Amino acid sequence: MLRLPVAAAEARLATVATQQERVARLLDRHGTTYAEQAGITLRDKPSPLYRLLVLSTLLSARISADIAVAAAQELSEAGYRTPQRMMAATWQQRVDALGRGRYRRYDERTATQLGDGAQLLLDDYRGDVRRLRDEHQPGKVSGHLQQFPGIGPTGAAIFCREAQGLWPELAPTLDDKVIQGAERLGLPTSPGRLAALVEIDDLPRLAAGCVRAALDDDIVRGLRQGGSTP
Repeated sequence: MLRLPVAAAEARLATVATQQERVARLLDRHGTTYAEQAGITLRDKPSPLYRLLVLSTLLSARISADIAVAAAQELSEAGYRTPQRMMAATWQQRVDALGRGRYRRYDERTATQLGDGAQLLLDDYRGDVRRLRDEHQPGKVSGHLQQFPGIGPTGAAIFCREAQGLWPELAPTLDDKVIQGAERLGLPTSPGRLAALVEIDDLPRLAAGCVRAALDDDIVRGLRQGGSTP
């Protein structure tokens, strides 16, 4: 008969193995980051990081993620991939691009925020989001992101959880929405234990998958049952 500590250790190992299998399925089926979905190939360069900042602004509003992603794609296709190009566009051109992405409920306010945010980035960081990172301690990056119009705690968390693969000093960024999804999937709700289930490069994908699980019952059912989702 196994002594209790040995049995408990074996049970824990079995639990971890189950969690790792579930995470592997989560990454495979739902681990596309929101940046990837928006067509942004994240690199430690000014343009993709600026586009991530714009996407984070769009995702901050109470609107579906798919619409926010579509609006980010329209802004990018219109050429507004740098703060300089965003500033060169008229307010109406920004409104029109947002409208093509069906971001109509918040289009006018957001068009103003994007213009003001681009100006702030140019004035304070010479148009390069990396300067924000370099000028502030990792623990203060989220707070300084919130100086941009339209970026509150939610938007800052979105930026940091997507950027943590590039900026490991931000890892693990696993905010309340990520933990909510993890809990629904039967995964650890401690950021440290949850992060330990993947390599650091996969943290953005894990975060995105957990956020989708927090928002979609079908994803949760499919992964907990080990089956496929619609």
